Amino acid sequence: MSKTVQNVKNSLKFKAQVKEGLLSVRIGVKKYTLPTAVRILSNGNHIFLSFPATSELFKVGNGGLTAMAPNDDASEAFNALNPGKRRGRKRAQADVPKELADALKHIPTGYKLVIDKDGNPRLAKRRTRKPKGK
Repeated sequence: MSKTVQNVKNSLKFKAQVKEGLLSVRIGVKKYTLPTAVRILSNGNHIFLSFPATSELFKVGNGGLTAMAPNDDASEAFNALNPGKRRGRKRAQADVPKELADALKHIPTGYKLVIDKDGNPRLAKRRTRKPKGK
């Protein structure tokens, strides 16, 4: 499915990180930093810029930047610039010895392995909790 430039701009606008003091202008011999917050995403072939009032999608090539027309196919730019969703944290895999894993498989359903106050392992019946409100 192809995406238009306008659709990609709207999708990327709030996924880009805000950077302060990124834009500057040179007047005479002095360089001034513009007090604007710019949202930017970039890779080797595309740059996405978003200012508080507008945003633009550029194609990098031929030694310069070319603004993409609003009706151009921007699927490639979207795939290149769209940051992936951050997933939840990954759980560490525990290295359980084979003998222990085999022993734990033999615990009957409805029971769990516990350590009593003397430090001896034993099987205890699992507690079944009733739903709240009943």
